[in-house]
Amino acid sequence: MMKNLRPILIAWFALLLGSAQAIAADSPEIKVGTLKFGTVNWELKVISDGLDRKHGFKLTRVDFADKDATSIALQSGGVDVIVTDWIWVASQRKLGRNFTFVPFSRSVGAVMADPAKGIKSVADLAGRSLGVAGGPSDKSWVLLQAYARKKADLELKDKADVQFGAPPLLNELVERDKLDAVLNFWNFSARLKAEGYASVIEIRDILPELGLDADPPLLGWVFSEQWAAENPALAKGLIDASYEAKARLKTDDAVWQELRPIMDADNDAIFQALKDGYRDGIPDRYERKDIAAAESAFAVMRAADPASVAHLEALPEGTFWSGYLQ
Repeated sequence: MMKNLRPILIAWFALLLGSAQAIAADSPEIKVGTLKFGTVNWELKVISDGLDRKHGFKLTRVDFADKDATSIALQSGGVDVIVTDWIWVASQRKLGRNFTFVPFSRSVGAVMADPAKGIKSVADLAGRSLGVAGGPSDKSWVLLQAYARKKADLELKDKADVQFGAPPLLNELVERDKLDAVLNFWNFSARLKAEGYASVIEIRDILPELGLDADPPLLGWVFSEQWAAENPALAKGLIDASYEAKARLKTDDAVWQELRPIMDADNDAIFQALKDGYRDGIPDRYERKDIAAAESAFAVMRAADPASVAHLEALPEGTFWSGYLQ
């Protein structure tokens, strides 16, 4: 009896395999522009390991050398989606370009210093050398300056020796004792923490002092409203897959072991710090309170430095995509 069934079972499994391959081959493509070594790639890896097919698309990653190149690719139609901040989206909408935003991460940076430096508060940055990643209009830098004014009546840009630079260079300089402290992106701060540096000021912790009741999402999936209108199932499928990937990243340690080869974690301490930092920034859902938090942060930043919000009066309607609000 089993001998007779075996050819039938083999044929049935072959048919199932062929059907699955055909479905995968027929899945519409979503091209995501990303930095080659960015932390966004960790989630993209989880999505492309099967969640994309489950949600009805094939994810194709297109690597670029810098952030500007990804935004140019999106504007030119070279990619469908990128991950960037809502200030960029708002400035594009001011120019009549209908890009829109769905939260991706709440991770924020911190001021890090060697404990031996004795820097324990924002007031202690006066007269010190401070490295800042992201440039003069970086959101964390603008918020830190507003906090220094309110908490210590301190104008940081005048009272500290501020040096702007690329995140890896700033870490190197503080490690070589060429800088007293550094305000860096979360993943570079995590690396310093793993090496024994202290977190002097967490940007997340100063938000209540500035009147912000909730963490604003900083980075998000960004695409054009036209693309979403023409491909509603794809747009929803991407965000569905993203939140499923986030759920795995938040709770499943085995997933992180699979990601470790692409994380550039030289030791267990750095690996753990990067994992913890990423998990800390994962949003559980996308709600209207995210928009309210962004609007509050916008108001604080505009008051502190209008250039940091592209001299906009307010966030243009549609900056946050309404198609996935819960």
